[in-house]
Amino acid sequence: MDSILGFLDNKTILITGATGFLAKIFVEKILRVQPNVKRLYLLVRASDAKSALQRFNKEAVDKDLFNSLKAKYGTNLQSFLSEKVTAVAGDITYENLGVKESSLIEEMWGNVDVVVNVAATTNFDERYDIALALNTFGAKNVLNFAAKCVNIKLLLHVSTAYVAGEEPGLILETPYELGKALNGAHGLDINTEKKIIEERLKELSYDETATDKSITMAMKDLGIERAKKFGWPNTYVFTKALGEMILGHLKGNMPLVILRPTIITSTYKEPIPGWIEGIRTIDSLAVGYGKGQLSCFLGDPESVIDVIPADMVVNAMIATMAAHANQPSCEIIYHVGSSVSNPLKYKSLQQSGYDYFSRHPWINKDGKPVIVSEVKVLDSMASFQRYFALRYLLPLQGLRVMNSALCHALDGTYTSLKRKVNYVLRMIDLYKPYLFSKSFFDDMNTEKLRQLISENEAEAEMFYFDPKTIKWDVYFEHIHIPGGVKYVFK
Repeated sequence: MDSILGFLDNKTILITGATGFLAKIFVEKILRVQPNVKRLYLLVRASDAKSALQRFNKEAVDKDLFNSLKAKYGTNLQSFLSEKVTAVAGDITYENLGVKESSLIEEMWGNVDVVVNVAATTNFDERYDIALALNTFGAKNVLNFAAKCVNIKLLLHVSTAYVAGEEPGLILETPYELGKALNGAHGLDINTEKKIIEERLKELSYDETATDKSITMAMKDLGIERAKKFGWPNTYVFTKALGEMILGHLKGNMPLVILRPTIITSTYKEPIPGWIEGIRTIDSLAVGYGKGQLSCFLGDPESVIDVIPADMVVNAMIATMAAHANQPSCEIIYHVGSSVSNPLKYKSLQQSGYDYFSRHPWINKDGKPVIVSEVKVLDSMASFQRYFALRYLLPLQGLRVMNSALCHALDGTYTSLKRKVNYVLRMIDLYKPYLFSKSFFDDMNTEKLRQLISENEAEAEMFYFDPKTIKWDVYFEHIHIPGGVKYVFK
């Protein structure tokens, strides 16, 4: 493989979802290690170019993530960015990515070498219409745009390893066939799914009792229903799988890399250790536990939870670009995770949380430290159901059978508790496959790529993505959880 830095030199790259967590780290890395990149077009949801630039500056450049570049360029940073970065107002759910200026479209078609699609909704409980538009048809729109770029060398599409659903055992780095359901069910068709959404929305528009909230819930329920019909556990992974299918089916001679990360966590080393944004999948547990709001953990202590730091994912993305550019008809899948090469057990994650917050307790709004204790672990759905029934469902039933006067007085309490109970049950249903996961993600292609890069010692150090180098207790107790406390806890 040729030099990665050499590949990036004088290249023009279009990045969708540019203000997202992963995309910002990707943009920063390229600007930091290869200032001779020709141009980065950053697709941002905004009304116009000025708003797009303002949003990128506010949501990316102003963050600690860009401190290394600020230190390097000082007052010249904005001048450097204006030379290298073009913020583009657009939306992948529209043709031509929603870009309105025809001259800018022509400019990108004439100059872009690589398209990197990071735009997506990662919400497990997203409305079906939104998820299908972004994760499935959005991917199709990105492919169509890339196909019009006369110098296109590669389309890199970031998916998720969990398109495999709840499949146990070793999951291979293989593509999914268009229309082929995980459970073998017949009738999976992307255009049919779109029509089902349109018909459901039309029905809801005729319902005079329907509210915005009830319509949203109906669309969320529809997504879960359609996902489970074909063997996927939630709307997110279902629509991401459909996106992969449509890319593989329509790509033609387009060189295509599909990168499937597992659970993405905070940065391991660069540009700063522990940088994170928003409460990500496992961090909701850390937040609840550290603040003393979590009385139990649900999950098999012996099950493997597959996590990978964000900077390793970004380095793998860049490496795949250099490895597969200009390979006509190429379609290759990369799993970027740790479950095979350096498995992390759920009980180790729990222990790291206890060890960290025992030494560094969270200070609550009253200025008092929150004392954590060993949390009860519910290691099966049966134990969770027993615990939940005793702690919540029985008290809820008790409120219902009280005399009418008292019930009226406690109506707000009952309604609030019922809403919380329903929310917890819904979240448990969504996350259950990952709390009791028996999946391991084969990363043979990724390992081969690591070996290729290792031949260039300097670049192997710069574009590291080997999870075997991580000591999980050190990472969580000294990097990830402190980063979450600094950047996420409120």
